[in-house]
Amino acid sequence: MVTVQTQIAIQAPITQCFDSARDISLHTRTVWKHTKEEAVGGVTSGPIGAHQTVTFRATHFGIRQSLTSKITEFNAPFRFVDEMQRGAFKYLKHIHTFEEHGGITMMKDTLYFETPLGWVGRIAERAVLKRYMEKFLEHRNRELKRILEAGAGTIL
Repeated sequence: MVTVQTQIAIQAPITQCFDSARDISLHTRTVWKHTKEEAVGGVTSGPIGAHQTVTFRATHFGIRQSLTSKITEFNAPFRFVDEMQRGAFKYLKHIHTFEEHGGITMMKDTLYFETPLGWVGRIAERAVLKRYMEKFLEHRNRELKRILEAGAGTIL
């Protein structure tokens, strides 16, 4: 299993960061454009909450694929967890945590994943996927920061 951790400081209130990070409409605007990611099932726009699901369709490595995630933990505005229900991974869990200090929110992501295909999958995890997933999260977080700090984040 692979672990990817990222963090970013955002000059915005914790509740706004938390709500924006779980806004499906905002999610599809902040990921890499070349993946053509779209929400196609479950909650497809606005905020996702406890026990709800979303299915995303996107192109990664030239392959169009779907991934369904469910919010399995929800503690507003400090933490939520989504876990893959269906998709290309053998296992995927994404923990989102938020801490506010003096008007600055520290947003942290911890992603755990495992690929299928035994030893071939383990090689791919370490050779390619870990860095790919890290860059994917970092890009999304920078875009979310840009939107929130410009005052254009979600308002629930």
